[in-house]
Amino acid sequence: MEINERDFFKEPLTRQEINALLQGKPASGMFSFKSPSFKTLGLKQEKLKDDDLINLMLKEPRLIRRPIVKIGGKVYFGADVKILGEILTGRKET
Repeated sequence: MEINERDFFKEPLTRQEINALLQGKPASGMFSFKSPSFKTLGLKQEKLKDDDLINLMLKEPRLIRRPIVKIGGKVYFGADVKILGEILTGRKET
């Protein structure tokens, strides 16, 4: 298995890369609404459209849910260790 690590702060994602990772899904799945950086903005989550969220992530990488894991053709945002283990092994832990 190949693992590629990237520091979003040193090498930010481009709009094209974000769109490719989203695979046509809503940007809210990639956006970290729980981030202190989002809370300091004072914005209302329900008023933000996909383009707004992408623009915010481009300006502030802390707003991207991490880690981003791509396995095969699927992309997972903010997956914890347990979920990643289940994805990799193909079975749920109890």
